[in-house]
Amino acid sequence: MKYLVAKFKIATSEDLLQVCKDLLADSAAEAGFESFEETQEGLEAYVQKELFDKDALDASIADFPIEGTDISYTIEDAEDKDWNEEWEEQGFDPICVDDQVLIYDAKHPELHPTTSPDHIEIGIEAKLAFGTGNHETTRMIVSTLLNMNLYKMRVLDCGCGTGILGLVASKLGASEVVGYDIDEWSVENAKHNAQLNGVDNLEVYFGNASVINHISGVFDVVLANINRNILIEDMKSFRGVLNEGGYMILSGFYEEDIPVLLEKAKEFGLYESGRRTDNNWACLVLKNK
Repeated sequence: MKYLVAKFKIATSEDLLQVCKDLLADSAAEAGFESFEETQEGLEAYVQKELFDKDALDASIADFPIEGTDISYTIEDAEDKDWNEEWEEQGFDPICVDDQVLIYDAKHPELHPTTSPDHIEIGIEAKLAFGTGNHETTRMIVSTLLNMNLYKMRVLDCGCGTGILGLVASKLGASEVVGYDIDEWSVENAKHNAQLNGVDNLEVYFGNASVINHISGVFDVVLANINRNILIEDMKSFRGVLNEGGYMILSGFYEEDIPVLLEKAKEFGLYESGRRTDNNWACLVLKNK
């Protein structure tokens, strides 16, 4: 498998450099990049040669949300090895959210710390760091769920990835969790992680939001950790299966995207019930009147 490495240089103020690195990694991921290493000046990012989309990468850099930031990059053939496999072998450090949920690497039990019996523990075998709980957007949604009563609730996880959000919902008492993802590997990975954690009320489907049309019934909570454009495009579908008085929890976008998402929400009778921000990432809680 042949990879390219893009070496990014970020010219910005020192206090914004880390935020810019995080935002750039997210933008590059949408252009096909899989693995990232921080450098003093920016990032090194790896992408399969046949999947590299230069136009998408250049467009995301042109639309970079922090004004006054200059991003340049060079690209070259990478050393011939599987960067995802290397990341999997290294594993990830345990992540604790609000001192209540511990997410750990199921492939590396030696990294698992001793925890309180009160902790909800979830083991994940992940292909990429996004979906382990390491990303701000995942943590914000998990934190939001911890402050809700999900007992006997029906939950939909849109773009479920590793299944982490659905697993948390199940552990918090949801009666049924349904997820879907456009990536076949993610679908199988989410099912596998459900088995690892003894969760038997999580169903996962392959496809985009059109999958919703083939799922019977409505949901009390709809989760979607996806980029802004997909959220805007699919919000009507999410709303169509949201129970009266139900909640839609959205993340995967930046603080400056909040107004356009709230404007879209108004079209479907949804109003803001809460929000969180972390390193310029945002999470919105919308309620169905």
